[in-house]
Amino acid sequence: MPEILIYTANLCPYCTMAKRLLDRKGAKYTEINVDSKPELRQEMMEKTKRRTVPQIYIGDYHVGGCDDLYALDKTNQLDSLLNAL
Repeated sequence: MPEILIYTANLCPYCTMAKRLLDRKGAKYTEINVDSKPELRQEMMEKTKRRTVPQIYIGDYHVGGCDDLYALDKTNQLDSLLNAL
């Protein structure tokens, strides 16, 4: 399974939903909470060109946010990404 990175924030319902989906899939991920340090949010924005959380990477692929993750799951593409490598 490729490395999964998810940028999150406290009290973010979309972050919770995204993590729940990944948990249901049995995916292990690294969570970076951008509320803990302002420089982490800046790092996320520079990397993703987006300001909102969650921002999700599966391997080198930038999934995007929660809606993007669920869209991949709905079209059966998420499992393929998670099972790559």
